[in-house]
Amino acid sequence: MNKNKKIPMRQCIACRTQRPKRELVRIVRNNQGQLLLDHKGKLPGRGAYLCVSANCLHRAVKENLFARHLDTKPDAALLAELENLIGDNPD
Repeated sequence: MNKNKKIPMRQCIACRTQRPKRELVRIVRNNQGQLLLDHKGKLPGRGAYLCVSANCLHRAVKENLFARHLDTKPDAALLAELENLIGDNPD
């Protein structure tokens, strides 16, 4: 019945664009210091959001943005998982 439901917005760490939360990928640093891909957006821990875009992923890696926002560098497995999720989407 509430037509004006608020859509949660988040900012991509690479391009700094505000987008609806569901359009972004959440990466979480858990208590053990591991970076995980959070598909449902519910995992506990420090999170950062990234556009579903190859450009944003490459920029985040190149400029060391994961370490800046989450205090940990991503491992090769997480980067491969992100690349598979993003696919060939250049935007």
